[in-house]
Amino acid sequence: MTAHENLFDRRLFLAASGTLALAGQGARAQEPKRDSPRDSTPAAPTRPLSDTIAEFVVGFDPASLPPIGIERARLAFIDTLAVMLAGSREEGAQMVCEMVRQEGAAAQVCVIGQRLRTSPQLAALANGVAAHIMDYDMSSLLGQPTAPIIPALLPLAESTGATPAEAMTAFIVGFEVCLKFARAAPEQSSLGGWHAVSSIGTIGAAMACARLLRVRREQVADILGIAASLSGGLSANFGTMTKPLHSGASARNAILAVSLGRSGFTANAAALEHPVSGYFRAFNRGTRISFDPFRELGRRYDIVERGFKPKRYPCGGLGHTAIDATLELRNEINVADVTAIKAGITPYAASRIGDKYPTSIESAKFSMPYLAAYTALYGPPMLAAFEPAAIADESTKALARKVSVTVDPQFADVLDDSPARVVVTLGDGRSVERTRYYASGTPQAPLTTEQVEEKFFSCAQRAVDKGAAARVFAFVNRMDREPSFDPLWASIAG
Repeated sequence: MTAHENLFDRRLFLAASGTLALAGQGARAQEPKRDSPRDSTPAAPTRPLSDTIAEFVVGFDPASLPPIGIERARLAFIDTLAVMLAGSREEGAQMVCEMVRQEGAAAQVCVIGQRLRTSPQLAALANGVAAHIMDYDMSSLLGQPTAPIIPALLPLAESTGATPAEAMTAFIVGFEVCLKFARAAPEQSSLGGWHAVSSIGTIGAAMACARLLRVRREQVADILGIAASLSGGLSANFGTMTKPLHSGASARNAILAVSLGRSGFTANAAALEHPVSGYFRAFNRGTRISFDPFRELGRRYDIVERGFKPKRYPCGGLGHTAIDATLELRNEINVADVTAIKAGITPYAASRIGDKYPTSIESAKFSMPYLAAYTALYGPPMLAAFEPAAIADESTKALARKVSVTVDPQFADVLDDSPARVVVTLGDGRSVERTRYYASGTPQAPLTTEQVEEKFFSCAQRAVDKGAAARVFAFVNRMDREPSFDPLWASIAG
């Protein structure tokens, strides 16, 4: 037991990370879901989507949520604050903060991990970049919704004096909206080329902010329309600093959309479902769309039924199954005897993960040759794996030249998950292989309380001292019972 483990209710934590619900199921107990036939022409919703969403945003009662939902929201804040603190020290985040300083905005709220105060919108921009720049933020169905939502909520909470419980409720609202959009358009990222952190996250974060500010129901349609027009994010920018900029822009644009919408700035009430030029038509041409998930708002909760996937490794999540498979093979091989490593992955993963050796820290997070070679040589690719010295390591470069990446025929029609098969060929002609259907951190292979703590403190202490990190950890573990955020702000400035 670690010094901080008493801060967790262990049973609630295990449920939050999926262990209890999947007791007895191994990481490879279930094969992933296969693709289903496409229908890109959905039936029109029986009522405007903006009405359905507005009813939920304004009327959601957190008392209707099972306790596990609150526990998962708390875990989301723990994980996101950790990666924001660590990410605040990355070069790209520092560049954004320098731009924020040059803007000279009124010093209203703090920027996480920085000795910098600015406007809520600019703080959200900087926070969002920091949250996503290490690719260490937790994911959920088809995206990473915590990265835009929490970075937007924190500066808004500070500027308005909202309570931690209100921020948690707002997060749940934003998360539920994000997941309904992701389920309504499940191929938007995998086949459409959009980055869901922005294309969906902007809208979810805007709805979270709308809840925190207690906007009127009739204002939600305008906010949705504005946020829809501010959405975007191209997956072509994966492996560059622009990928985390998607998260920062989403957080900033969420506050912008709410600020304008509640002041009377107008948008089309049918901006989402307009049959010719609405959000769903524009972002999902030729891919599946269904408005059915929106009927579940306030009735079935994705935070309860699906939850999150806290990342074990600070790199692109589509490569985590291959990392896990390589780790399982380490004890069966002598790296000096390896003649080839073949990583068989899904078409979606292959479209996002590079097959070249990285030239930067950002591209290392999406380089399968680097990730497989580093893992085989040194073990789990944690924070130290994404430093210039690690990327320049000659042993890693040599082994990476033996790594090939292919689309495995077994996974050719898989879109919703990211299984991987790693085959290692040895000098004597033997081959050993391992298949992983689910990565560490998924409900099928959840992280332990010790791993969550280890991640939090290793990340947080990149920006603040051990005492401040412990205070943040303790605060968030009881944040739904804290009357004010004030104790937190002093602890998270770098």
